[in-house]
Amino acid sequence: MGRNLIMLGMAILIVLLITLIIIGFLSGISNPLPWISLVILAAVILAHNKIIGSRYLTWKDSYSVGIESIDNDHKKLIHLINNLQTAVDYKTDRQFEWQTLDEVVDYTVYHFTREEGLMEDNGYPGFMLHKAKHEEMIAKVNKFAEAYEKDESGAIESLLAYLKSWLIKHINGTDQEYSEFLISKGVK
Repeated sequence: MGRNLIMLGMAILIVLLITLIIIGFLSGISNPLPWISLVILAAVILAHNKIIGSRYLTWKDSYSVGIESIDNDHKKLIHLINNLQTAVDYKTDRQFEWQTLDEVVDYTVYHFTREEGLMEDNGYPGFMLHKAKHEEMIAKVNKFAEAYEKDESGAIESLLAYLKSWLIKHINGTDQEYSEFLISKGVK
């Protein structure tokens, strides 16, 4: 409900500013009201875009583990999480949100299977610990999904925050640990 009120407030503010701009210019181009309103409108739009943009993940080269297939998986996961963020931000229907969440979970499981296969096939010594972290993450996502299914307030937003935080921390932490080992084994 909080985001809906914020969006309603933004819409009212923008309509009010546009109205002031039109009325101001009708009373003369030298009138300072439309110019001030125009600057405020631009500032509001820029601030809004910055706030909205901060909710989305962006791939950075520093996230790379140096293995193209894994980096591509991580990029796709970022894209899918951003799709879920969009579904939530624009209040799509619950079925679409579930479908989008299922895509995130399905691709995460696919990615984990691929990553774990590379570690196991190449004898990575930290394989079991890494696999346990994957299983822990999936269990936590399932708990969030159960809360969302019960229609608990804020469950989807909490899930999104967890997914974003976990993915970036995992890529920058645990995934970087196996990177050098797998590359030394010839994985590209």
